[in-house]
Amino acid sequence: MTTTHKGLTIGQSASSTRIFTAEEIQTYSALTGDTAFDEGCIPGPMLGGMISDLLGTQVPGRGTMWLKQHYEFPAPARVGEAITATVEISRFRPEKDLVYLNVQCVNPNGQVVCQGESLVFVA
Repeated sequence: MTTTHKGLTIGQSASSTRIFTAEEIQTYSALTGDTAFDEGCIPGPMLGGMISDLLGTQVPGRGTMWLKQHYEFPAPARVGEAITATVEISRFRPEKDLVYLNVQCVNPNGQVVCQGESLVFVA
């Protein structure tokens, strides 16, 4: 099994923390028309945006093309909570320049509010 590829290593990770406001949720709802959620909850695509930011800016970084994602939301993320998103490289397909990453978001109590896997192409 390949443990490094293009300067990346299995287990390499990055995290960021953010607090979403009620105004941001209202803006999201106005832009998307998505109103099928509790206004105190952060919509899943906004959590996915945190993951997208990490993929494109930290691990793997610039030049990353997001190909596939799978998320589950075992608990709600709440407005005003500090949500921490983490991406971690789990495996490579070096012959195709593909990187698989485990992803998750947790609330301040350490409860997982989003988890899954992303597949990206690295140039």
